Amino acid sequence: MQNKVELGARILLGAMMVFFGLNKFTNWVQPPLSGEALDFMGHLATAGGGYIMKIVAIVEILTGLLMLSGFFVPLAAVLLFPIMLNAFLFHLFLDPAGIGGAAVAMLINIYLFFAHKSAFNAILQAKPSTQG
Repeated sequence: MQNKVELGARILLGAMMVFFGLNKFTNWVQPPLSGEALDFMGHLATAGGGYIMKIVAIVEILTGLLMLSGFFVPLAAVLLFPIMLNAFLFHLFLDPAGIGGAAVAMLINIYLFFAHKSAFNAILQAKPSTQG
């Protein structure tokens, strides 16, 4: 049963990331924003030529494709987590009405950490490093 749940979670998160990553280039969907949320997103989209949102989009697309393919899922989850955390916090503080998708993506990302916890065993040990 867990393999089917993990597969469903992986496919859902992967599809969400590919869609939202591509959306940053195509603007298929424009969620309504106002006030501070609109100002914040406007700055991210224009400051420095909008490089931040381009990087976010590329990371979302690549990690989404990794999730969909099933290759390097733990790595994809680690790379995606800071973006999902920021999306969740953005909605929590600036656009609470739009928090649903970010919350779902964040929870799936966390679930995938636990589903692949053995991949993180080596980096989660509290032993001092013996390598010089």
